[in-house]
Amino acid sequence: MFKDLDPILHSQLRLAVMSLLISVKEAEFTFLREKTNSTAGNLSVQIQKLKDAGYIDVIKQFKDNYPQTICRITKPGIRAFEGYVANLQSYLGKG
Repeated sequence: MFKDLDPILHSQLRLAVMSLLISVKEAEFTFLREKTNSTAGNLSVQIQKLKDAGYIDVIKQFKDNYPQTICRITKPGIRAFEGYVANLQSYLGKG
């Protein structure tokens, strides 16, 4: 039987952000924007949804008098991502 896919992660941009963060643990907003080829506004909305779900932490600070936003994956985020991948593999007959 097919398992439910996490609706938070089942968005292309949110999944892309999580895929990047799972490998680097944390990243600046500008890095995520460049890698996902998204607009700043759309990325901000999707990052907020991931934060509200508890999947990432968002740290806002200043670096050389410029605002800096850093996103960091949380332990629940890692578990959710790994569960999403496992459930997706069941659809592909690999789980």
